[in-house]
Amino acid sequence: MTQAFSGMPKALGHIRVLDLSRVLAGPWCSQNLADLGADVIKIERPGVGDDTRAWGPPYARDADGNNTSEAAYFLTANRGKRSVTVDIATPEGQAIVRELAREADVVLENYKVGQLKRYGLDYDSLKEIKPDLVYCSVTGFGQDGPYAHRAGYDFLIQGMGGLMSVTGERDDLPGGGPQKAGVALTDLMTGMYATVAVLAALTHRDRSGQGQYIDMALLDTQVAMLANVGSNYLNSGKPPKRWGNAHANIVPYQTFACADGHIIVATGNDGQYRKFVEAGGRDDLLSDPRFATNPLRVQHRDVLVPLLADMVATRTRDAWIAQLEAVGVPCGPINDVGEVFENEQVKARGVAIEMDHPAAGKVKLVRSPMKLSLTPAQADLPPPMLGQHTDEVLRDLLGRSDEEIAVLRAKGAI
Repeated sequence: MTQAFSGMPKALGHIRVLDLSRVLAGPWCSQNLADLGADVIKIERPGVGDDTRAWGPPYARDADGNNTSEAAYFLTANRGKRSVTVDIATPEGQAIVRELAREADVVLENYKVGQLKRYGLDYDSLKEIKPDLVYCSVTGFGQDGPYAHRAGYDFLIQGMGGLMSVTGERDDLPGGGPQKAGVALTDLMTGMYATVAVLAALTHRDRSGQGQYIDMALLDTQVAMLANVGSNYLNSGKPPKRWGNAHANIVPYQTFACADGHIIVATGNDGQYRKFVEAGGRDDLLSDPRFATNPLRVQHRDVLVPLLADMVATRTRDAWIAQLEAVGVPCGPINDVGEVFENEQVKARGVAIEMDHPAAGKVKLVRSPMKLSLTPAQADLPPPMLGQHTDEVLRDLLGRSDEEIAVLRAKGAI
């Protein structure tokens, strides 16, 4: 379906964001703000652009099925933005960014600590010309501490921040060992936390007139994301271990292989366990005193789980899901991504969208999950071509003439 909300009010329609970030964490934040109506101006290096423009295949395809220059990775985090190419290493480029910052409410960047100070584009420099500016820096380790100078990447932070110590199969089972998440979870969550922080700072600015600096670190985010796992350690002194698709405190609460696929069974209480084994025709597992209560099932999981696995393997995935849903046992399939987008609920919610695109004609994207009744998240602009809006922004926002723009382009500043 095509997403269209023309004429509807925008929650952040009064906000302009100058986005100096690239790759994923920063762009994820600015795309959230764009979806909510902010005017996001994405600054990119002339001729190269955001690193993820080259992170393909796959690429968006045109009407004839040919690959375009637009990598699918770039498309996922950059809708709703205007692309302006500026070389910030040149004095002219630095002047342009400063002028744009004066017209902005928010500056977002993910350069190495101290790098933008060399160009006069750090927070202390820009707040001199825009005192109420909200300035958000996204780095791997933050602006201070012994690791501040290090580059931070999602994969590294998943390992350093503890996520991989609790993700993956049990060490004593085949395939056991640390495993990263299948998506760049730390980058994405840092982008989400940055979005919340920017909105909080804007609310404070609107009430007080004060701008402020936001220091977002991937490692901070990952440690915060440990949630109950981190709290459990702090209060027990015992580092948790990997459980794979099982649960440390509930049995059975895991995946099982069916005759033609896999399902998840999540029995949260003794009654659901009884219904599960009754559906499988295994009354012996119901009457066995070793499995009568959840604490006993946890104690004897190594005996019980193989018996349940044999039971589940006798039927198809859909047969199990139909039978277990009928008796109120929480269960579900493990879908591949193709099955996800064919799911009737996903279709009913309009999660997949199409947008007009200057190179591909149409591009397929995933809409924002934020559904607001009065100011819906909406993608008015497709992910931009590199430098697509340079002349437009310089002319309309900064008042540059066509002749001045031509001179800047000749100098390589844009």
